[in-house]
Amino acid sequence: MTTKKADPATALIHHPYHPPQGFEAPQPGVFKASTVIFPNVAALRARNWKSKSGYTYGLHGTPTTFTLEERIATLEGGLQTLLVPSGLASIALVDMALLKAGDELLIPDNAYGPNKELARNELAGWGITHRFYDAMDPASLAAAITPATKLVWLEAAGSVTMEFPDLRALVRIARERGILVALDNTWGAGIAFDAFDLGEGLAVDISAHALTKYPSGGGDVLMGAVTTRDEALHLKLKFAHMRMGWGVGANDAEAVLRALPSLPLRYAAQDAAGRRLAQWWAAQPQVAQLLHPALPGSPGHEHWASHCRAAAGLFSVVFDERIAAERIDAFVDALRLFKLGYSWAGPVSLAVPYALGGMRERPAWKGALVRFSLGLENVDDLIADSEQALKASGLA
Repeated sequence: MTTKKADPATALIHHPYHPPQGFEAPQPGVFKASTVIFPNVAALRARNWKSKSGYTYGLHGTPTTFTLEERIATLEGGLQTLLVPSGLASIALVDMALLKAGDELLIPDNAYGPNKELARNELAGWGITHRFYDAMDPASLAAAITPATKLVWLEAAGSVTMEFPDLRALVRIARERGILVALDNTWGAGIAFDAFDLGEGLAVDISAHALTKYPSGGGDVLMGAVTTRDEALHLKLKFAHMRMGWGVGANDAEAVLRALPSLPLRYAAQDAAGRRLAQWWAAQPQVAQLLHPALPGSPGHEHWASHCRAAAGLFSVVFDERIAAERIDAFVDALRLFKLGYSWAGPVSLAVPYALGGMRERPAWKGALVRFSLGLENVDDLIADSEQALKASGLA
């Protein structure tokens, strides 16, 4: 008696084989799904995606994304994490989940530019007002708070100009007025300081983190995270996250999971290289100001020393204002190992020139600025590259 061969169209989809349980390896498995299969109707109706007790739909989580969320929460010192498609999306999620028409948010003047542009445009169009305050002057924050203020953003260190604020003083001011505090913690990466334990019983409410940077480490992933310690606040963010339909790709989650074990080593290596190159730049006669929070003389260095145990491999050089911007551009173009590109914390060192006048309401410096991001190259080679570019552009 012969058994009829099953039609391949059906057999390949409904094949009965399931691999045995118990497989374990250094890296978590990668699960890709939009549809999640339920064993029966009772399970479909009973599962709860909000608590990670079960799977309902790919957008609400898979074993891969749940694992990454839990590891980022541990890295940050939080209890819950949500993943979003980019670092900027992590900022947008916080604003959109917590603010409504008539509310006001306060943003440091030295914050990440797109954070400010989101407030100036979309949020303003929705009736949400904003003000910029001087992060280096706690009195500036205190004076900006009004009855409408519902959220205060912090950033440490400041974008591009690298000022390190007195986080404890700023959090204390917001706490005394019952205002939520969100921190852009991309620079700190969960390594430099503890956002949820700043000392003196102080902590932020929310940590937003561009996983694009240090957690990814490869310059090839876009992803963000929002981490909290309060369950009610987390659920408020989670419901907004669900309603906006934000998710991340399984392969991107896999890439970050693979990179996380080396994060402390990479952060330490780029910290050491960044300080050495910054010290070399500090001795150059063309430099008016070296902006690296871990080095004495940089704005907020005393706050960095009070709060931190490490620093990102990132610093900026303000050139003498008598040097024309065109010559600074020529210097950047002459760099060979440093590539011209945005972002940071990847394996390739980057350099970007900035015009401070258009970035700040109160620019503290007049000269042209170049931000350097250290990759994983030999630091002696990076020093030599800087030196040859100075000569090639006529600045040496």
